[in-house]
Amino acid sequence: MINLETPRKFRPLIGNAHQVAMNLLRPNSRKYDLAEHEYPKELDMLAALIDGLAESGQASGAGASGVRRPAEEEDGTGTRNGTHLASVLSILEMCWGDVGLLLSMPRQGLGNSAIASVADEEQAKRFAGVWASMAITEPGCGSDTASIRTTAVPDGDHYVLNGEKIYVTAGDRSDAVVVWATLDPAMGRAAIKSFVVPKGTPGMRVERLERKLGIRASDTATILLENCRVPRENLLGSPGVDADQGFAGAMATFDNTRPLVAAMALGCSRASLELTRDLLEQAGVQIDYDRPALTQSAAAATYLQMEADWEAAYLLTLQAAWMADNRRPNSLEASMAKAKAGRTGSDITLRCVELAGSLGYSEHDLLEKWARDSKILDIFEGTQQIQQLIVARRLLGKTSADLK
Repeated sequence: MINLETPRKFRPLIGNAHQVAMNLLRPNSRKYDLAEHEYPKELDMLAALIDGLAESGQASGAGASGVRRPAEEEDGTGTRNGTHLASVLSILEMCWGDVGLLLSMPRQGLGNSAIASVADEEQAKRFAGVWASMAITEPGCGSDTASIRTTAVPDGDHYVLNGEKIYVTAGDRSDAVVVWATLDPAMGRAAIKSFVVPKGTPGMRVERLERKLGIRASDTATILLENCRVPRENLLGSPGVDADQGFAGAMATFDNTRPLVAAMALGCSRASLELTRDLLEQAGVQIDYDRPALTQSAAAATYLQMEADWEAAYLLTLQAAWMADNRRPNSLEASMAKAKAGRTGSDITLRCVELAGSLGYSEHDLLEKWARDSKILDIFEGTQQIQQLIVARRLLGKTSADLK
Protein backbone atom coordinates (compact mmCIF):
# COMPACT_ATOMS: atom_id res chain seq x y z
CA MET A 1 0.00 0.00 0.00
CA ILE A 2 1.19 3.51 -0.78
CA ASN A 3 2.82 5.45 2.05
CA LEU A 4 2.12 9.17 1.81
CA GLU A 5 5.35 10.12 3.58
CA THR A 6 8.21 11.15 1.30
CA PRO A 7 10.45 8.06 0.90
CA ARG A 8 13.67 8.51 2.82
CA LYS A 9 15.82 7.48 -0.14
CA PHE A 10 14.41 10.34 -2.23
CA ARG A 11 14.94 13.10 0.31
CA PRO A 12 18.50 13.96 -0.83
CA LEU A 13 17.27 14.14 -4.45
CA ILE A 14 14.39 16.41 -3.45
CA GLY A 15 16.70 18.60 -1.41
CA ASN A 16 19.16 18.93 -4.28
CA ALA A 17 16.35 19.75 -6.71
CA HIS A 18 15.06 22.46 -4.39
CA GLN A 19 18.53 23.98 -4.08
CA VAL A 20 18.85 24.08 -7.88
CA ALA A 21 15.41 25.67 -8.17
CA MET A 22 16.20 28.28 -5.52
CA ASN A 23 19.74 29.18 -6.59
CA LEU A 24 19.62 28.72 -10.39
CA LEU A 25 16.13 28.53 -11.85
CA ARG A 26 14.26 31.12 -9.76
CA PRO A 27 16.97 33.84 -10.11
CA ASN A 28 16.97 33.43 -13.91
CA SER A 29 13.21 33.11 -14.28
CA ARG A 30 12.41 36.69 -15.27
CA LYS A 31 15.53 37.03 -17.41
CA TYR A 32 14.55 34.27 -19.83
CA ASP A 33 10.87 35.13 -19.70
CA LEU A 34 11.80 38.48 -21.21
CA ALA A 35 14.45 37.03 -23.54
CA GLU A 36 12.07 34.63 -25.28
CA HIS A 37 13.77 31.92 -27.39
CA GLU A 38 17.22 32.73 -26.00
CA TYR A 39 18.84 29.48 -24.86
CA PRO A 40 19.54 29.44 -21.08
CA LYS A 41 23.26 28.67 -21.07
CA GLU A 42 23.19 28.28 -17.29
CA LEU A 43 21.44 24.94 -17.83
CA ASP A 44 24.42 23.30 -19.54
CA MET A 45 26.37 22.91 -16.31
CA LEU A 46 23.28 21.64 -14.51
CA ALA A 47 22.56 19.10 -17.26
CA ALA A 48 26.13 17.82 -17.11
CA LEU A 49 25.79 17.43 -13.33
CA ILE A 50 22.53 15.49 -13.65
CA ASP A 51 24.05 13.26 -16.34
CA GLY A 52 26.98 12.50 -14.07
CA LEU A 53 24.74 11.68 -11.12
CA ALA A 54 22.53 9.48 -13.28
CA GLU A 55 25.51 7.53 -14.60
CA SER A 56 26.71 6.95 -11.06
CA GLY A 57 23.25 5.76 -10.02
CA GLN A 58 22.79 8.55 -7.47
CA ALA A 59 20.00 10.45 -9.22
CA SER A 60 17.60 7.91 -10.65
CA GLY A 61 14.46 9.70 -11.71
CA ALA A 62 15.94 13.18 -11.70
CA GLY A 63 13.95 14.52 -14.59
CA ALA A 64 11.58 13.59 -17.38
CA SER A 65 13.88 10.98 -18.84
CA GLY A 66 14.07 9.04 -15.61
CA VAL A 67 10.96 6.91 -16.02
CA ARG A 68 12.42 3.69 -17.37
CA ARG A 69 12.33 0.87 -14.83
CA PRO A 70 15.43 -1.29 -14.47
CA ALA A 71 15.00 -4.98 -15.16
CA GLU A 72 15.35 -5.97 -11.52
CA GLU A 73 12.16 -4.04 -10.69
CA GLU A 74 9.98 -6.11 -12.99
CA ASP A 75 9.29 -9.12 -10.77
CA GLY A 76 6.08 -7.50 -9.51
CA THR A 77 6.70 -8.33 -5.84
CA GLY A 78 6.63 -6.01 -2.87
CA THR A 79 5.99 -2.29 -2.78
CA ARG A 80 8.36 -0.08 -4.71
CA ASN A 81 9.10 3.62 -4.69
CA GLY A 82 10.91 3.91 -8.01
CA THR A 83 11.82 6.28 -10.77
CA HIS A 84 8.29 7.51 -11.53
CA LEU A 85 7.79 8.76 -7.99
CA ALA A 86 11.31 10.19 -7.90
CA SER A 87 10.69 12.04 -11.17
CA VAL A 88 7.40 13.51 -9.93
CA LEU A 89 8.95 14.73 -6.67
CA SER A 90 12.05 16.22 -8.28
CA ILE A 91 10.09 17.91 -11.09
CA LEU A 92 7.72 19.46 -8.55
CA GLU A 93 10.70 21.07 -6.83
CA MET A 94 12.28 22.23 -10.08
CA CYS A 95 9.05 23.85 -11.25
CA TRP A 96 8.82 25.67 -7.94
CA GLY A 97 11.80 27.43 -9.49
CA ASP A 98 10.65 27.80 -13.10
CA VAL A 99 8.58 25.66 -15.47
CA GLY A 100 10.01 27.08 -18.68
CA LEU A 101 13.59 26.47 -17.61
CA LEU A 102 12.75 22.91 -16.52
CA LEU A 103 11.28 22.29 -19.99
CA SER A 104 14.52 23.68 -21.47
CA MET A 105 16.72 21.16 -19.65
CA PRO A 106 18.88 19.20 -22.13
CA ARG A 107 18.01 15.50 -22.37
CA GLN A 108 14.93 15.93 -20.21
CA GLY A 109 12.33 16.34 -22.98
CA LEU A 110 8.93 14.70 -23.17
CA GLY A 111 10.28 12.68 -26.08
CA ASN A 112 12.69 11.09 -23.63
CA SER A 113 9.72 9.80 -21.66
CA ALA A 114 8.25 8.41 -24.87
CA ILE A 115 11.46 6.53 -25.58
CA ALA A 116 11.63 5.27 -22.00
CA SER A 117 8.02 4.10 -22.19
CA VAL A 118 7.99 2.29 -25.52
CA ALA A 119 11.56 1.59 -26.72
CA ASP A 120 13.04 -1.89 -26.61
CA GLU A 121 16.40 -2.48 -24.90
CA GLU A 122 18.43 -1.93 -28.07
CA GLN A 123 16.67 1.37 -28.79
CA ALA A 124 17.01 2.50 -25.19
CA LYS A 125 20.78 2.03 -25.39
CA ARG A 126 21.05 3.59 -28.85
CA PHE A 127 19.12 6.71 -27.87
CA ALA A 128 20.72 7.08 -24.44
CA GLY A 129 21.95 10.64 -23.98
CA VAL A 130 19.75 11.97 -26.80
CA TRP A 131 17.63 15.04 -26.06
CA ALA A 132 14.25 14.19 -27.59
CA SER A 133 11.22 16.42 -28.02
CA MET A 134 7.78 15.04 -28.87
CA ALA A 135 5.66 15.99 -31.89
CA ILE A 136 1.98 15.07 -31.74
CA THR A 137 -0.18 18.15 -32.42
CA GLU A 138 -1.02 19.16 -36.00
CA PRO A 139 -2.93 22.11 -37.51
CA GLY A 140 -6.03 19.92 -37.82
CA CYS A 141 -5.40 17.69 -34.82
CA GLY A 142 -5.14 18.74 -31.22
CA SER A 143 -6.55 16.52 -28.51
CA ASP A 144 -8.08 14.00 -30.91
CA THR A 145 -5.01 11.91 -31.75
CA ALA A 146 -7.13 9.73 -34.06
CA SER A 147 -7.13 12.69 -36.45
CA ILE A 148 -3.35 12.63 -36.97
CA ARG A 149 -2.63 13.01 -40.67
CA THR A 150 1.16 12.86 -40.72
CA THR A 151 1.83 9.68 -42.68
CA ALA A 152 4.53 7.02 -42.45
CA VAL A 153 4.84 4.89 -45.58
CA PRO A 154 7.12 1.81 -45.57
CA ASP A 155 9.82 1.93 -48.25
CA GLY A 156 12.44 -0.81 -48.02
CA ASP A 157 14.46 -0.37 -44.83
CA HIS A 158 12.90 3.02 -44.14
CA TYR A 159 9.62 4.79 -43.48
CA VAL A 160 8.87 7.96 -45.43
CA LEU A 161 7.22 10.63 -43.25
CA ASN A 162 5.15 13.53 -44.55
CA GLY A 163 3.22 16.08 -42.52
CA GLU A 164 3.31 19.15 -40.28
CA LYS A 165 3.69 19.23 -36.50
CA ILE A 166 3.01 22.31 -34.38
CA TYR A 167 3.66 23.32 -30.74
CA VAL A 168 6.67 21.01 -30.40
CA THR A 169 8.28 21.77 -27.04
CA ALA A 170 12.09 22.11 -27.41
CA GLY A 171 11.59 21.37 -31.08
CA ASP A 172 14.45 23.62 -32.15
CA ARG A 173 16.98 22.77 -29.44
CA SER A 174 16.54 19.01 -29.12
CA ASP A 175 18.74 16.37 -30.77
CA ALA A 176 15.80 14.32 -32.06
CA VAL A 177 12.02 14.47 -32.36
CA VAL A 178 9.62 11.65 -31.51
CA VAL A 179 7.06 12.03 -34.31
CA TRP A 180 3.62 10.46 -34.09
CA ALA A 181 2.42 9.38 -37.52
CA THR A 182 -0.13 7.00 -39.01
CA LEU A 183 0.60 3.96 -41.14
CA ASP A 184 -2.97 4.02 -42.47
CA PRO A 185 -5.27 7.04 -41.91
CA ALA A 186 -8.34 4.87 -42.56
CA MET A 187 -7.61 2.73 -39.49
CA GLY A 188 -7.62 5.61 -36.99
CA ARG A 189 -5.78 5.19 -33.71
CA ALA A 190 -4.78 1.58 -34.37
CA ALA A 191 -2.32 2.65 -37.07
CA ILE A 192 -0.59 5.44 -35.12
CA LYS A 193 3.09 4.82 -34.34
CA SER A 194 5.92 6.92 -32.98
CA PHE A 195 9.26 7.40 -34.75
CA VAL A 196 12.54 8.84 -33.50
CA VAL A 197 13.74 11.32 -36.12
CA PRO A 198 17.25 12.73 -35.46
CA LYS A 199 17.85 16.39 -36.20
CA GLY A 200 19.57 16.87 -39.53
CA THR A 201 17.58 14.09 -41.18
CA PRO A 202 16.89 15.21 -44.76
CA GLY A 203 13.27 16.23 -45.20
CA MET A 204 12.72 17.51 -41.63
CA ARG A 205 13.08 21.18 -40.83
CA VAL A 206 12.03 23.67 -38.17
CA GLU A 207 9.71 26.12 -39.92
CA ARG A 208 9.27 28.70 -37.13
CA LEU A 209 9.22 29.32 -33.38
CA GLU A 210 6.03 30.41 -31.65
CA ARG A 211 5.66 33.39 -29.32
CA LYS A 212 3.60 32.38 -26.31
CA LEU A 213 1.66 33.48 -23.25
CA GLY A 214 3.92 31.58 -20.85
CA ILE A 215 6.89 29.18 -20.54
CA ARG A 216 8.77 31.61 -22.78
CA ALA A 217 12.17 30.20 -21.80
CA SER A 218 11.17 27.01 -23.61
CA ASP A 219 11.20 27.07 -27.41
CA THR A 220 8.03 25.87 -29.15
CA ALA A 221 8.48 24.94 -32.80
CA THR A 222 6.57 24.15 -35.96
CA ILE A 223 8.24 21.25 -37.80
CA LEU A 224 7.69 20.21 -41.43
CA LEU A 225 8.30 16.68 -42.71
CA GLU A 226 8.64 16.35 -46.47
CA ASN A 227 9.61 12.89 -47.75
CA CYS A 228 11.65 12.43 -44.57
CA ARG A 229 13.25 8.97 -44.59
CA VAL A 230 13.53 7.32 -41.17
CA PRO A 231 15.18 3.90 -40.62
CA ARG A 232 12.77 1.12 -39.67
CA GLU A 233 14.68 0.50 -36.46
CA ASN A 234 13.67 4.00 -35.28
CA LEU A 235 10.02 2.98 -34.96
CA LEU A 236 9.19 2.68 -31.25
CA GLY A 237 7.22 -0.39 -30.24
CA SER A 238 5.63 -2.98 -32.51
CA PRO A 239 5.53 -2.17 -36.24
CA GLY A 240 2.28 -4.10 -36.72
CA VAL A 241 -1.22 -2.63 -36.86
CA ASP A 242 -3.51 -4.25 -34.30
CA ALA A 243 -7.09 -3.01 -34.48
CA ASP A 244 -7.93 -4.61 -31.13
CA GLN A 245 -4.96 -3.22 -29.21
CA GLY A 246 -5.19 0.18 -30.87
CA PHE A 247 -2.19 2.38 -30.18
CA ALA A 248 -1.67 1.22 -26.63
CA GLY A 249 2.10 1.29 -27.04
CA ALA A 250 2.10 4.94 -28.04
CA MET A 251 -0.44 5.82 -25.35
CA ALA A 252 1.79 4.26 -22.69
CA THR A 253 3.80 7.44 -23.12
CA PHE A 254 0.96 9.48 -21.62
CA ASP A 255 0.65 7.20 -18.60
CA ASN A 256 4.21 8.29 -17.79
CA THR A 257 4.16 11.93 -18.82
CA ARG A 258 0.78 13.04 -17.45
CA PRO A 259 1.87 12.66 -13.81
CA LEU A 260 5.01 14.62 -14.72
CA VAL A 261 2.92 17.48 -16.12
CA ALA A 262 0.74 17.32 -13.01
CA ALA A 263 3.92 17.72 -10.95
CA MET A 264 4.87 20.78 -13.01
CA ALA A 265 1.51 22.36 -12.18
CA LEU A 266 1.97 21.51 -8.51
CA GLY A 267 5.42 23.09 -8.37
CA CYS A 268 4.31 26.30 -10.05
CA SER A 269 1.19 26.67 -7.91
CA ARG A 270 3.07 25.90 -4.68
CA ALA A 271 5.43 28.76 -5.49
CA SER A 272 2.41 31.05 -5.87
CA LEU A 273 0.90 29.87 -2.60
CA GLU A 274 4.08 30.45 -0.63
CA LEU A 275 4.67 33.96 -1.97
CA THR A 276 1.00 34.90 -1.55
CA ARG A 277 1.02 33.78 2.06
CA ASP A 278 4.04 35.98 2.73
CA LEU A 279 2.32 38.96 1.09
CA LEU A 280 -0.91 38.37 3.05
CA GLU A 281 0.97 38.19 6.33
CA GLN A 282 2.78 41.41 5.49
CA ALA A 283 -0.65 42.98 4.93
CA GLY A 284 -1.83 41.78 8.33
CA VAL A 285 -3.95 38.83 7.15
CA GLN A 286 -3.65 35.91 9.58
CA ILE A 287 -4.33 32.36 8.37
CA ASP A 288 -5.42 30.20 11.30
CA TYR A 289 -5.58 26.42 10.78
CA ASP A 290 -7.34 25.93 14.12
CA ARG A 291 -10.43 27.94 13.19
CA PRO A 292 -13.14 27.24 10.59
CA ALA A 293 -12.60 29.14 7.34
CA LEU A 294 -16.01 30.82 7.60
CA THR A 295 -14.91 32.62 10.79
CA GLN A 296 -11.84 34.11 9.10
CA SER A 297 -11.32 36.87 6.57
CA ALA A 298 -12.28 36.27 2.93
CA ALA A 299 -8.62 36.27 1.91
CA ALA A 300 -7.70 33.69 4.55
CA ALA A 301 -10.68 31.48 3.66
CA THR A 302 -9.73 31.61 -0.02
CA TYR A 303 -6.17 30.69 0.82
CA LEU A 304 -7.25 27.70 2.91
CA GLN A 305 -9.44 26.44 0.07
CA MET A 306 -6.55 26.73 -2.38
CA GLU A 307 -4.27 24.77 -0.08
CA ALA A 308 -6.87 22.01 0.22
CA ASP A 309 -7.22 21.81 -3.58
CA TRP A 310 -3.44 21.68 -3.95
CA GLU A 311 -3.16 18.83 -1.44
CA ALA A 312 -5.81 16.79 -3.28
CA ALA A 313 -3.99 17.22 -6.59
CA TYR A 314 -0.68 16.32 -4.94
CA LEU A 315 -2.03 13.06 -3.53
CA LEU A 316 -3.57 12.05 -6.86
CA THR A 317 -0.23 12.67 -8.57
CA LEU A 318 1.66 10.58 -6.03
CA GLN A 319 -0.84 7.77 -6.51
CA ALA A 320 -0.45 7.75 -10.31
CA ALA A 321 3.36 7.67 -10.07
CA TRP A 322 3.39 5.04 -7.32
CA MET A 323 1.10 2.77 -9.34
CA ALA A 324 3.43 3.01 -12.34
CA ASP A 325 6.40 2.07 -10.16
CA ASN A 326 4.48 -0.97 -8.91
CA ARG A 327 3.44 -2.18 -12.35
CA ARG A 328 -0.22 -1.39 -11.86
CA PRO A 329 -2.28 0.02 -14.74
CA ASN A 330 -2.50 3.76 -14.08
CA SER A 331 -4.19 5.28 -17.13
CA LEU A 332 -7.23 6.30 -15.08
CA GLU A 333 -5.16 7.68 -12.23
CA ALA A 334 -2.74 9.49 -14.56
CA SER A 335 -5.64 11.29 -16.24
CA MET A 336 -7.26 12.09 -12.90
CA ALA A 337 -4.00 13.56 -11.61
CA LYS A 338 -3.43 15.59 -14.78
CA ALA A 339 -7.01 16.90 -14.79
CA LYS A 340 -7.01 17.87 -11.12
CA ALA A 341 -3.50 19.33 -11.00
CA GLY A 342 -3.85 21.19 -14.30
CA ARG A 343 -7.08 22.88 -13.30
CA THR A 344 -5.95 23.47 -9.73
CA GLY A 345 -2.64 24.96 -10.81
CA SER A 346 -4.30 27.41 -13.16
CA ASP A 347 -6.95 28.35 -10.59
CA ILE A 348 -4.46 28.85 -7.76
CA THR A 349 -2.01 31.00 -9.69
CA LEU A 350 -4.78 33.29 -11.00
CA ARG A 351 -6.41 33.64 -7.59
CA CYS A 352 -3.04 34.42 -6.04
CA VAL A 353 -2.70 37.27 -8.53
CA GLU A 354 -6.10 38.53 -7.39
CA LEU A 355 -5.26 38.26 -3.68
CA ALA A 356 -1.99 40.14 -4.17
CA GLY A 357 -3.69 42.99 -6.02
CA SER A 358 -1.36 45.38 -7.84
CA LEU A 359 1.70 43.41 -6.69
CA GLY A 360 0.29 40.30 -8.30
CA TYR A 361 -0.56 41.95 -11.59
CA SER A 362 2.75 43.78 -12.01
CA GLU A 363 6.21 42.41 -12.71
CA HIS A 364 7.30 43.38 -9.19
CA ASP A 365 7.05 39.70 -8.24
CA LEU A 366 6.70 36.50 -10.24
CA LEU A 367 3.02 35.90 -9.50
CA GLU A 368 1.83 37.15 -12.90
CA LYS A 369 4.45 35.00 -14.63
CA TRP A 370 3.41 31.88 -12.75
CA ALA A 371 -0.20 32.57 -13.75
CA ARG A 372 0.87 32.73 -17.40
CA ASP A 373 3.09 29.66 -17.15
CA SER A 374 0.50 27.50 -15.43
CA LYS A 375 -2.13 27.76 -18.18
CA ILE A 376 -0.27 25.52 -20.62
CA LEU A 377 -0.05 22.82 -17.94
CA ASP A 378 -3.85 22.46 -18.14
CA ILE A 379 -3.65 22.15 -21.93
CA PHE A 380 -0.72 20.09 -23.21
CA GLU A 381 -0.51 16.32 -22.73
CA GLY A 382 -4.30 16.33 -23.09
CA THR A 383 -6.68 19.15 -22.19
CA GLN A 384 -8.93 19.24 -19.15
CA GLN A 385 -11.88 18.08 -21.26
CA ILE A 386 -9.94 15.16 -22.75
CA GLN A 387 -8.81 13.98 -19.31
CA GLN A 388 -12.39 14.03 -18.06
CA LEU A 389 -13.47 12.07 -21.13
CA ILE A 390 -10.78 9.45 -20.51
CA VAL A 391 -11.82 9.16 -16.85
CA ALA A 392 -15.47 8.74 -17.84
CA ARG A 393 -14.61 6.01 -20.36
CA ARG A 394 -12.56 4.12 -17.77
CA LEU A 395 -15.18 4.36 -15.05
CA LEU A 396 -18.07 3.43 -17.34
CA GLY A 397 -16.22 0.76 -19.30
CA LYS A 398 -16.79 2.57 -22.59
CA THR A 399 -14.53 2.69 -25.65
CA SER A 400 -13.59 5.83 -27.55
CA ALA A 401 -16.18 4.85 -30.15
CA ASP A 402 -18.90 4.50 -27.50
CA LEU A 403 -18.20 7.75 -25.67
CA LYS A 404 -16.93 10.75 -27.63
